[in-house]
Formats: sequence, C-alpha cells, structure tokens
Amino acid sequence: MLDRIKQYAPHVIAGFASLVFLDSLRYKFTNAPETQEIFGRLNDWAASLGLDGLFAQTGLFSQYVIGTAELFASGLLLLGIIPALRRLQAIGALIALAVMSGAVSFHLFTPLGIDPNNDGGGLFAAAVIIWFTSIFLIFIRRHELAAIARGLVSTFFPSAAEREAQGGPAALASLGA
Repeated sequence: MLDRIKQYAPHVIAGFASLVFLDSLRYKFTNAPETQEIFGRLNDWAASLGLDGLFAQTGLFSQYVIGTAELFASGLLLLGIIPALRRLQAIGALIALAVMSGAVSFHLFTPLGIDPNNDGGGLFAAAVIIWFTSIFLIFIRRHELAAIARGLVSTFFPSAAEREAQGGPAALASLGA
C-alpha cells in the first residue's frame, strides 16, 4: 500500500497543482475583475515604494507573466507524469514553488491580505497548499533535480577530460586551458 502511495502521490500533487493553475488562467488572461483587484492593489503598494508599474499589465510581475509561469509549470508537471519525462515534473515543481512563494508572501506581507476577493481566503489557502505540495514534490524528485544540476554543471563547466574528449588538445589551447 505504501509503495502505491509513493508511486502515485507525485502525480496526484502534479494534477492538483496543474488544475488550480489552469483554472486561474481564465481570470488572469481575460483580465477579470478579481485579477484587476489583486494586481491593482499590488501595483498600488509597489508604487508606494517607488516601483510603480511592477504589477501593472505590462509590468515585470503582471498577471500575464505570472499566468505564463503557471501555464509552464502546469505543462511540465503534467508532462512529468510520463516516465521518460520525469525530470520535467521536478522543474515544474520548482516553478510552482517560485510562483507560490511570491503569492503567499504577497498575501501575507502586503496590503493584499489573505482575502482580497472576499472568497473566505480560498485563493490564499490554495496558494499555501500548492506551496507545501511543491516542496514535497521537489523532495520526492530530488534525484532528478540533482541529475539536472550535474548535467548543467558539466555543460557549463566541463572537466579537462571532457574538454579533451570533445575537441582534443587544440580545443584546450584555444580555450586557454
């Protein structure tokens, strides 16, 4: 029984997070009043700090930028259900954690509050749940993330043996090694 839970829990988490993210896109991408309220409050707060436009529709953290990150996270989480693409689920969990870290922080530490749309805090609760489940999924997929990190390190910082294998001593000399 425990083995089945270990096998399917990551996919349930990925599916839940994806459903929440994908459901929120209809608000973000259609400029719904609820989205205008949230990002308007955040932009007013940012303006009071001298960062006007940060959360505006063309800002660095606009509803469209956040929605796009949620869309990518959803796609990677769902694609990661396929065994050959398992590493994508780990990357999707990292993106989900980043987005939800921002969401939870802004709900807690700005005038936005935990109930900006008078929904009883449901939006905030979903953000917290996805934040915790993303951490859990990252823990479960830690080996995949380590493999990705090792691959990036060897790509950007190849060892002398790897450089030699790729191009021989002439390549090493041209690289200044």
